[in-house]
Amino acid sequence: MTQFEKIYRAYFSDVYLYLKSLCRDDDLAEELCSEAFFRAMKSFDKFRGDCEVRVWLCQIGKNCWYSHLRKRGREVPEEETERPDAGFEQDVLDKSEAMRLHLLLHALPEPYKEVFTLRVLGELSFKQIGEIFGKSDNWACVAYHRARKTLREKMEESDYET
Repeated sequence: MTQFEKIYRAYFSDVYLYLKSLCRDDDLAEELCSEAFFRAMKSFDKFRGDCEVRVWLCQIGKNCWYSHLRKRGREVPEEETERPDAGFEQDVLDKSEAMRLHLLLHALPEPYKEVFTLRVLGELSFKQIGEIFGKSDNWACVAYHRARKTLREKMEESDYET
C-alpha cells in the first residue's frame, strides 16, 4: 500500500463529512471528495507539511466546493460568514483540538454525550435521535444544543488554563 493510499484510507471520511457539511448533499460531497483526493494525489509531492494532512485535504476539498459554486454561477461565500459555527467546526479539524474535544465529550453526562455523538458522528437527524430515546425531536434538539454549549464552554475554560 502506498503512502497516499494510507492517507486516503485515514482521511476520506473526514474530508467527505466536511464537504457534506458545506454542500449538504451526499452525492455532491462524494463527487467533490473524489475530486479533492485526485487533486491532492497530483500535488502530493508539493505538500510542505506546514499543517496537518487532514487540514490540507479539507482545504483542497473546500476549493473544489468553491470551484463547483463558480461553475454553477453561484457566489462563493466569504470565509466564516456562510455558517456562524464554521470556526468551531474548523477547531474540530485540528487534531489537537479534536483530541481535547473527545476528552471533554467523554466527560459529558448522559444523555448529552450520546445525543451529541449521534448527531455529529452518526449524522442522525433530531427526529431519529428522539426516536432512539423515545422522546420528541425537540427534546433531541435541546439536548444537542445543551451538549454543544457545554463543550464550547469547557473548551474555552481549558484555553484559559493553558
